[in-house]
Amino acid sequence: MKIHRKQNIELKKPAVLAAGASIVFILLISGWMGFRRQRGSVSVNGGMDTETSLGDAGRDTEQGRREEKPENQKDAGEEEETLAVQYQEVTAQADRLSLSYDYEGAAALIRGIEGYEGDKELKEKLASYEKGMESCEPVNIQEVTHVFYHSLVVDPQRAFANQDRNPQAAGNNQWMTTVSEFKKIIQEMYDRGYVIVGIHDILKVSADENGNTFFEPGEIMLPKGKKAYVLSQDDLSYYHCYDNYGYAAKMILDEEGKPTCEYITPDGEKVTGDYDIVPILDKFIEEHPDASYRGAKGIIALTGYNGILGYRTDKSYLNVDGNLDDDKRQWLLDNPDFDIEKEREQAKKVADALKEDGWEFASHTWGHIKIRDASFSRLMRDTQKWRENVEPLVGNTDVIVFAHGQDLGDWGNYDENNEKFQFLKGEGYHIFCNVDQGQYRVYFGRDYLRQGRRDLDGYRIYRNAEGKEDSVSDLFDAKEIIDPLRPPVPPLW
Repeated sequence: MKIHRKQNIELKKPAVLAAGASIVFILLISGWMGFRRQRGSVSVNGGMDTETSLGDAGRDTEQGRREEKPENQKDAGEEEETLAVQYQEVTAQADRLSLSYDYEGAAALIRGIEGYEGDKELKEKLASYEKGMESCEPVNIQEVTHVFYHSLVVDPQRAFANQDRNPQAAGNNQWMTTVSEFKKIIQEMYDRGYVIVGIHDILKVSADENGNTFFEPGEIMLPKGKKAYVLSQDDLSYYHCYDNYGYAAKMILDEEGKPTCEYITPDGEKVTGDYDIVPILDKFIEEHPDASYRGAKGIIALTGYNGILGYRTDKSYLNVDGNLDDDKRQWLLDNPDFDIEKEREQAKKVADALKEDGWEFASHTWGHIKIRDASFSRLMRDTQKWRENVEPLVGNTDVIVFAHGQDLGDWGNYDENNEKFQFLKGEGYHIFCNVDQGQYRVYFGRDYLRQGRRDLDGYRIYRNAEGKEDSVSDLFDAKEIIDPLRPPVPPLW
């Protein structure tokens, strides 16, 4: 469940899908099962009479070569074939739900089929889902870790070159993870039993007798030995400063409407593929559905000053004669046909596809501001810019991810007299995330959640691989995953 500014509660997507699917299945599959029984394709004990059905099919095929079937026979055969395909789709969806630990949803789909009790295959599936339910135990929400990344480096040689005299290259080496490292990390975490959960999965929103909202730990059920974690990615805007440093250029949709990346090679060729976290993780979960709890993916924390997702959607780009920084001014010169409405249209299409795909959005503040240092007036202006330039494209969010490792206060309850805290709550934010290298950092206030996030970047990976600190060994072996093309990482300060 999510709380937004209007305090509306949003039903979780998997539950909606399961409920809607159940209705469809009762209408379609129940009819087919009855049709199967009429045709003699279900035996008395509910199993398939394979010999009879295959024999009939063979004879029908041979007869079809000799003479055309009457129209009513063709219609009946086509209907049976269509319903058979739908039956397979139903059971396949139930299986996939069970693989992502939604055993209840999978079982509900089967029980929603009229006459399932007489079908051997369905009874076996239902028994396996019920066994899966019995194998689960509640996750300790206080032990749900949260890891985060920035955009991935595709070409380390371009990203890290000349770091001794190029501050951008040094920053790339410190703050960024490479594609190779990310792939190894998610594989090793999967092998160790880690499962991605949504940040809204770890909380439950309730109301007291007076109707006042309060937060408490949610319930996540996983098989014994599995460990839940939240994943987020900051700054998925493809800033101008990333240009020519071996990063993806923007998020786009492939021919099937799925999120992927556009990447520009050193030769200037535009290619499409898995060049950042979203398509890499999507593909990994497609191959390993048990890496995700009920389809959860991650949080995308966005700024807005350079636009979002690689599209230049911020209205500051319209102020050609204004106080533009050099990067924006040069980009406008290089793109004389710039149309902000087209940029926004494309960005929204990608954002909608990401949400449909299981990703969530969060504010990272419009200007990547330091929340503790910024004045209250600057925070208000920044929030308004996010509302005007980002929210219309990605929708409401109740999650804010603080930049630069800052926070509104010390760990524990926020000071109720803190005007920034009260302002952000009034703007609809109820989940606050900072940067914290502690293994677990989860705190429930009366009507808000705080969670610390662990940076899995070049600096952290390098220091762990060199034995200078031990902050990721519960997740992976840094010596095994560090990219061989990564040079020594300079100190942060």
